[in-house]
Amino acid sequence: MREVKITTVLAALLLVLRPPNSFGQSRLPDECSQTAQMDIYSDAQVSKVTGDLSGFDLALDRPSGSQRKALLFVYEGGGSEGIPLSVTVDGDNLVIEGTWVEHLREYPSKKDIVQTHRVRITGKLTQKILRGTISIEGLEIVNPESMQLKRVQKIWVCKTHSSQ
Repeated sequence: MREVKITTVLAALLLVLRPPNSFGQSRLPDECSQTAQMDIYSDAQVSKVTGDLSGFDLALDRPSGSQRKALLFVYEGGGSEGIPLSVTVDGDNLVIEGTWVEHLREYPSKKDIVQTHRVRITGKLTQKILRGTISIEGLEIVNPESMQLKRVQKIWVCKTHSSQ
């Protein structure tokens, strides 16, 4: 009986003392606060059939000259961490590019795998829409793929989704 109590207490301590991002926890509060002051463009949606999240969110920092920074969220069934990218602005034309370093875990071996993908987005930006193309090296999407992202208030994972 005493062993069961000790095990229960240790398990409770592990849950309380776990580092951020462990046990499947995401970094949503950080991403929500980080993108709160950014311009967000999105085509993210949940499939009514499968319940999978797909599409993109693009968070652009506010204009300050010809250089801007961006975070790209790639949704392939679920949530995503932001991919930091550089933005070059020429009027309302944007070139957004960088490298996505993806950390994966292979099952059942639990071997860590690192994949890198070159990302390039070109497009024309208005107050309400970003139209252009996206190319992500090594993904099974038609490259470059046409995209039309609409201006929204928040990245998808920071919204309240009552319909789910």
